[in-house]
Amino acid sequence: MPHDPAPPTRHLRIHQDRGHVVLEFHGEIDILAALEITPALDAVTDGPAPQVVIDLRPADFFDCSGLRLLYRARRRVLARDGRLHLVCTQPLTLRVLRATGLARLLPPSATLDEAFSRPEATSGSL
Repeated sequence: MPHDPAPPTRHLRIHQDRGHVVLEFHGEIDILAALEITPALDAVTDGPAPQVVIDLRPADFFDCSGLRLLYRARRRVLARDGRLHLVCTQPLTLRVLRATGLARLLPPSATLDEAFSRPEATSGSL
């Protein structure tokens, strides 16, 4: 599943790591950032069995637009029999993930190493 790395944008960096495409969200993840991120997220999750990690550690702010991006990524990866992992250490973002129930469906890891060592993280339903 080779993907050419997308050019960096203000809110997104994409790179490969251990057979996964890593999407790093940067800065304020709000509606404007989501508009920038969505096309790249859709491209990465378009093929068969995508292996994706979303890394929220570089994000300073994360609102409901960011939650929609995570749900969208999860839905698209599940529909294509792929795997999706989440990396997050920001206390406020973790609180939002827990409050919305997304942390149960997409358990956040503290590091990329921890995310790669987790079993399937995309099962379950809301």
